Amino acid sequence: MTRRVVITGVAALSPLGCDLESIERRLQNLESGVVRMAEWEDVQGLRTQLAAPVKDFQKPKHFGRKQTRTMDRVALLATYASELALQDAQLFEDTSIRDKMGVAYGSCAGGMSGTSQLGEVDPHRSLRSMNATTYVRMMAHTCASNISIHFQLTGRMIPTCSACTSGSQAVGYAYEAIKHGYQTYMLAGGAEELSIAQSGVFDIMYASSTRNDEPHATPRPFDQDRDGLVVGEGATTLVLEDYDNAIARGARIYAEIVGFSTNSNGVHITQPHAPTMAQVMKEALQEAQVSPEAVGYINAHATATDLGDIVESQATYQVFGSSVPVSSIKGYTGHTLGAAGALETLLTLMMLEKDWYAPNLNLDKVDPRCAELDYITGEGRTLHNEYVMTNNFAFGGVNTSILLKRFTQ
Repeated sequence: MTRRVVITGVAALSPLGCDLESIERRLQNLESGVVRMAEWEDVQGLRTQLAAPVKDFQKPKHFGRKQTRTMDRVALLATYASELALQDAQLFEDTSIRDKMGVAYGSCAGGMSGTSQLGEVDPHRSLRSMNATTYVRMMAHTCASNISIHFQLTGRMIPTCSACTSGSQAVGYAYEAIKHGYQTYMLAGGAEELSIAQSGVFDIMYASSTRNDEPHATPRPFDQDRDGLVVGEGATTLVLEDYDNAIARGARIYAEIVGFSTNSNGVHITQPHAPTMAQVMKEALQEAQVSPEAVGYINAHATATDLGDIVESQATYQVFGSSVPVSSIKGYTGHTLGAAGALETLLTLMMLEKDWYAPNLNLDKVDPRCAELDYITGEGRTLHNEYVMTNNFAFGGVNTSILLKRFTQ
């Protein structure tokens, strides 16, 4: 017997703000979190000077030195977002849940200062850059580990490190852990800290936007004049819970997760592949026993890269045809990498609740090479949907699809 899985707590630290009210307001006002990074102007070889940072975030004052010495910024973001989500779910002070709650959390990489310290060893032929916490700050599962230890959670730990699907795989694997009865609760999400190196990864592949003098005009998902992605940062945590348990304790339920799938394209490590992207959407629908016609909105991964937007639109058309409304959130937040899947799940959930769907920011003219979809533009769109989908695709050939349902008992 499988269980229903619902979302009972949410929190995000994002380029649009660090509380739900601010995020919702800026999204509805069509405001971008992309800025020009003046401090990057002297970086040799870096063409882009654009990013979408989380502004004004500092280590929470109640996080002591002993708690945070194993945390770089990425783990701090993840842990504090998790604290806020637990508070939202009214579980923060409930110590009885510790053996019933697991953690599924992802990022593209560990902390940047820890990684830098490790990287200095070989060229300098010295260990002087390292200390006792270097490795635990830079390890790929630093977020999941620090969250689990900080809140003394002893359930399953599922670290996800799959580039841009790290957050969505975490949400999906958490959903599966509850659905199949392994956990009652899961903290699920993703985080990424902003760094020159992360931006440089895409810049050196000519995949970054260089509209440095007009930061609010980029990125431009699906637009014929798009010139690449903008790297963002942030953290998003969702509290997933067994439906019966949530009802019994009188929890507020935001939405139900009814479908999830992940697969590999098996073809190329960086180039997207439409057949497997389409297949992952079909599998999420099949799990939920929902027809494509029932889905009223799709949150696209759409990073504003040349090939990515085209192939994703073609895969979406294969499954849904031309009638489903589609938009990408990355025009507002940039590409938050390991946080993207979780943040976009949260924003899709917010739009489902409010019956208002954000338009594609900066989409003035659809690239004619993209499939004929119903791209939301203008001031957004009012829709009352029962089912919505959010998709993410990553380097390494990883594809994910999550299907959400408006909550009804």
